[in-house]
Amino acid sequence: MRFAQIVFRVAGVWGVVILTPLYFMFDRIGRDYPPPITHPEMYYGFVAVGLVWQFAFLVIASDPVRFRPMMIPAMLEKFGYMATLLVLYAQGRLPFAQLAVTSPDLLLGLLFVAAFIKTPSDVAASARLR
Repeated sequence: MRFAQIVFRVAGVWGVVILTPLYFMFDRIGRDYPPPITHPEMYYGFVAVGLVWQFAFLVIASDPVRFRPMMIPAMLEKFGYMATLLVLYAQGRLPFAQLAVTSPDLLLGLLFVAAFIKTPSDVAASARLR
């Protein structure tokens, strides 16, 4: 249980630190990675949904046994994002450098799997482990 608490707490804090600055980088991203973003609602919507997931990770960290079922969508969030980027890279629509920068998401997804496996599936089992 302690492993899951650490993994999800680190993931949540890391995500908040990485995603929050994106709210202030809209124009810069358009300049650094042309063409400029033409749908700000999609950009800010992505950032908002991403941030919400970081808080979900922190909730999971608060009581991994109770919130163990939420670890499954957390894994899907990480692996879905990585799968999307791999497809874009395979299509030549994403440079390798941008793909490589997201490698912490792959690592966190794998750690989420390990946390899920190591976390007891019910409170009674958790009490016996203490």
